[in-house]
Amino acid sequence: MGWAFSNSYAALPGHFFSRLDPAAVAGPRLIKFNEPLGFELGLDRGRLDGPALASIFSGNSIPSGAEPIAMAYAGHQFGHFVPQLGDGRAILLGEVTDRHGVRRDVQLKGSGRTPYSRGGDGRAALGPVLREYLVSEAMHALGIATTRALAAVATGEVVFRDARLPGAILTRVAASHVRVGTFQFFAARADLDGVKTLADYVIDRHYPDVKSAERPYLELLRCVTRRHAELVAAWMHVGFIHGVMNTDNTAVSGETIDFGPCAFMDAYDPATVFSSIDARGRYRFENQPAAAQWNLARFAETLLPLIDADGGRAVEPATEVIAAYPAQFEERWLAGMRAKLGLFTQESGDAELVRAWLDVMHRNQCDYTLAFRRLCDAAAADAAAADAAAADGEAADGAAAGDAGLRDMFERPGEYLEWAANWRARVAREPKSGGERARAMRRVNPAFIPRNHRIEQAIAAAVEREDFAPFEEMLQVLSQPYVHQPRYEAYARPPQPGEKVLQTFCGT
Repeated sequence: MGWAFSNSYAALPGHFFSRLDPAAVAGPRLIKFNEPLGFELGLDRGRLDGPALASIFSGNSIPSGAEPIAMAYAGHQFGHFVPQLGDGRAILLGEVTDRHGVRRDVQLKGSGRTPYSRGGDGRAALGPVLREYLVSEAMHALGIATTRALAAVATGEVVFRDARLPGAILTRVAASHVRVGTFQFFAARADLDGVKTLADYVIDRHYPDVKSAERPYLELLRCVTRRHAELVAAWMHVGFIHGVMNTDNTAVSGETIDFGPCAFMDAYDPATVFSSIDARGRYRFENQPAAAQWNLARFAETLLPLIDADGGRAVEPATEVIAAYPAQFEERWLAGMRAKLGLFTQESGDAELVRAWLDVMHRNQCDYTLAFRRLCDAAAADAAAADAAAADGEAADGAAAGDAGLRDMFERPGEYLEWAANWRARVAREPKSGGERARAMRRVNPAFIPRNHRIEQAIAAAVEREDFAPFEEMLQVLSQPYVHQPRYEAYARPPQPGEKVLQTFCGT
């Protein structure tokens, strides 16, 4: 394969994981291989045809040098602590170093029962595999820290959920699969040596600069907190709802991990919930920043004895780190929202302007992604009108020709026009030209997101007819989310009333 596995996690003490091979499948068939990611990981693609890739990424063939393991972890699930979870349907083949010198985990998801399956079958259905492939690769293209999809393989077997479904396996690539729940696994057992070993491992792998800090474990907490402030702010910028922000789905690397009942908002509503298992809306869109802070507080609890031998003395500095999270999140969120509105400088009223925009979108049930994208068009039309007026030696008209498409999205257009007047007054104080502003806005406001109804259509075609063309086309569109692609304009449109997806499912 061209891979030299390093297997550093498998070199940790034996109670960190269970050693076992993936369960063989009957008829592996390659659905999709991520060629650019394979190249990035140094895979020798020229020596591997489709059947060979299918055999490897189904788990039927174990690559030379791999040491397959299922990782142990615990976690708070919807606020309730479960002392033992672990990889119930995933096998970590090992770690490879990519062309940038970064160590990456390669994991098979849906590869059979493990000691952590808790009665489950350890398998994955085709639909959730395609969903994770589409959404994780879309997140990467959007510039958001995320695990990646390397391959999807059909198993030739049936899995049983609410019906008989075709089985599949996803190969997932991550900076690592260490979670807040991994730390909780050892802390819950009062295994301080385990917590310390894991913390040192995470520092070596993800935060090596921390080693020279006066209090390295406190600095580790600070680094992970900052990463998650950045991550959740990025989710909020594009309308992403994770759906299951449990501590076992919170990666200490700061990557988005575990795309189960995740979804992107259509009409803007801060209380939006899609996950069928989030009955009380714990992880609704607006609550994601607070949920992340809660998870980070659980992480801090596991580190207290390392921060100070007297855990009581560690509470105050650890609390200060967690208490700083809301301001860190707000700073990153507001910076991103300024960019989405075409603001390059900072003024004290910017947060109010942003929230007023969100409020008017909410009241008018405007599509989140499309409204921002059409605001880019309004900025471009303003710039064109200003250029034309300057060429004619006339003053530019403040109300712009580009408002038409955006104004039509609002049930009460006057509310938009009132806000737009304030926005134009604000951008008039910016040093950049209108053309620069419009171009910059289009670089941060996607035209294309993995809309829920489109994902379901792609899954239905694959599951019901073995037609993967919609999946392939959608993957192609989502690889360039900020680029205007007239040929695929339909992918930018919100769902019609009969196409709306109201619930998403985790697939286990």
